[in-house]
Amino acid sequence: MQTSDLLSAQLTDYLQRYFDHLKYERNLAAKSIDSYQRQLFAAFSDLPIDNWSALTTEHIRNILSCARQNKLSARSIALRLSAIRGFCDYLVQHKLLSVNPAAQVQAPVQGKPLPKQLNVDEMQQLLQIADDSTLAIRDKAMMELTYSCGLRLAELANLNLNSVQADGQLRVIGKGNKERILPIGKVAFAALQEWLKRRPEFAGSEQTALFVSKLKNRICTRQIAKRMKLWAVNQHLNQSVHPHKLRHSFATHILESSSDLRGVQELLGHANLSTTQVYTHLNFQHLAKVYDAAHPRAKKSR
Repeated sequence: MQTSDLLSAQLTDYLQRYFDHLKYERNLAAKSIDSYQRQLFAAFSDLPIDNWSALTTEHIRNILSCARQNKLSARSIALRLSAIRGFCDYLVQHKLLSVNPAAQVQAPVQGKPLPKQLNVDEMQQLLQIADDSTLAIRDKAMMELTYSCGLRLAELANLNLNSVQADGQLRVIGKGNKERILPIGKVAFAALQEWLKRRPEFAGSEQTALFVSKLKNRICTRQIAKRMKLWAVNQHLNQSVHPHKLRHSFATHILESSSDLRGVQELLGHANLSTTQVYTHLNFQHLAKVYDAAHPRAKKSR
């Protein structure tokens, strides 16, 4: 990427040193470094200083103000501020700044829209697959299992043959290498058994992955997402489908029918109750009351 002609040689020199630091010392990916370059050159292109030691908190606030005037989204502004903070930390480490002038600057509040879910009828439409090809049977089993167990995409891709327990439960390794045991619904279990009958067509005897591609390798997350999106089209749904939407649908449907926040938290593998709110369309305070009323150790003493 070309450096800005508006920056002095001293400013440009330390920016380039920082990018080299990201590449050779922190081993960041090329795309990540390119993102840092774009953000920092855009931020500092009109900076009215010749030396980084003159950079102040007011400069940072002006940079973000210009970004807002240019109609950048809250997410983009937050990304720019994050890049500036990282670079200023580097300048502090190299004693060009005594303190990070971006440390006390607040990022704009970002809205957190809830992911959309499929309703029960749409889920039924998606999973009523008439195709009996091996690919279709595999894909149906993946979607049924994701919806039945509320799996994350990575959890689905990382399943092995021994993840399926003899008693019809699923052993899942989630975030932080935490294990949870999940019940597999009857329909999902039947779809899984159909896939296991056909799996030898795709996998050799030494392959341990539960779901494999035609190339006889463990199916990757990108391919799983691509196949689910394709089935949404094939089944004539009026919205796109991806693994997280199936996970969200699972959580929403369970919660709406049971009001058991604690149970949904356990099934999803969330460490904190508040995280489970992201997967619901119900009022969290109402859910907290349900939890407080139902859990023997949640009740407050009076």
